[in-house]
Amino acid sequence: MNQPDRKNTKPVMTRLRRYLLTGLFIWIPVGVTIFIFQLFIGFMDRLVYLFPHAWQPLQLVGFNIPGIGVVLALVILLLTGFLASNYLGRWLLSLGAEILEHIPLVRSVYSAAKQISDTMFTNKGKSFRKVVMIRYPQKDTWSLAFQTSDTLGELNMKLPGHMVSVFVPTTPNPTSGFLLMVPQQDMIELDMSVDDALKMILSLGVIVPPWPKPGQPGDTADNDSPGSKTMPELAHPKRHP
Repeated sequence: MNQPDRKNTKPVMTRLRRYLLTGLFIWIPVGVTIFIFQLFIGFMDRLVYLFPHAWQPLQLVGFNIPGIGVVLALVILLLTGFLASNYLGRWLLSLGAEILEHIPLVRSVYSAAKQISDTMFTNKGKSFRKVVMIRYPQKDTWSLAFQTSDTLGELNMKLPGHMVSVFVPTTPNPTSGFLLMVPQQDMIELDMSVDDALKMILSLGVIVPPWPKPGQPGDTADNDSPGSKTMPELAHPKRHP
């Protein structure tokens, strides 16, 4: 009598475990998204403390308004962009920047931050536009990296060959990492976008972007067949001359 009961219990436990794992797969990304947005909104809501005490929502309506900091940040960004689009606003902003650049300590921090933002968020900058592979940390291992600069000035004058600087992010936190100088001919440039590379790093390599991308050479219906996943094009990666 015990053996049939055990056999009947096994499928039930298997289904329950499958349901539990399915629920986890659904709720983990939702929970992580909610957690990150809560942190972001909570941080932005601190902007209301810039207002005089009498103007804060807690004093005006009797309770805090979640998300009011995000609205305030958007208003500040829009007003700043509007000012920067006319002559008077540009003059005021340049005057403020000049004042900051003449304050000790503040000058170095502001100048570095401005240079980084100008490089990363304008079309003139080339930083973080290319995803590359380099041999790191050992000769026989490869790491994803982002090219940050190909003009290194004195470094290229004193090092053999043409060197480029790359940023190798850590996983799963890509905000930290290592700055390396590598010979340009020793790195492999990828067609992968920066967004796809970040997804791969954040997921610990679980999320791999599809390749070839739709519309690229080699993207045929035959790629869906079981024997076509090897993609021999990978044996001839695109290298810099």
